[in-house]
Amino acid sequence: MLYALLKTVHLLSIVVWIGGMFFTLFCLRPAVAALEGPTRLRLMQGVLGRFFAAVLVAVVLCLASGLWMIGRAADAAAQTGVGFHMPLDWAVMAVLGLLMMAIFGHIRFALYRRLTRAVAAQDWPAGAAALGSIRISVLVNLCLGVAIILVTKLGAAS
Repeated sequence: MLYALLKTVHLLSIVVWIGGMFFTLFCLRPAVAALEGPTRLRLMQGVLGRFFAAVLVAVVLCLASGLWMIGRAADAAAQTGVGFHMPLDWAVMAVLGLLMMAIFGHIRFALYRRLTRAVAAQDWPAGAAALGSIRISVLVNLCLGVAIILVTKLGAAS
């Protein structure tokens, strides 16, 4: 029962994170392109602030549930007297997931801070540059997230 709950929390966290990145890049961004620069930057700063707060919670839940599930598997292997060898798809998921978390940390605590400062100062060129950097980093994270899904789905199928 606990493992099913942990896996559900893990998957819902991923849905929030990856779904939000897809929505932001492919739905929201094109829709706000028609707005004037200052209006677009203020809107994106507000939306991203809310999204990044949700992603921060999702990252913590994803990391905690993932580590707990790996720990339970290692503990179960130890109780049977067998050494624990993490499956390759789990290892890829863990490494790429940690990389995604690091990239998100950079987005949230460096790039988004630049965007917020630029919007507050009404420095629209700096705001546009920060938003462009956020877009590229989010795209990288989205690709990593999709790669994790593919690797784990293929690993589960084998």
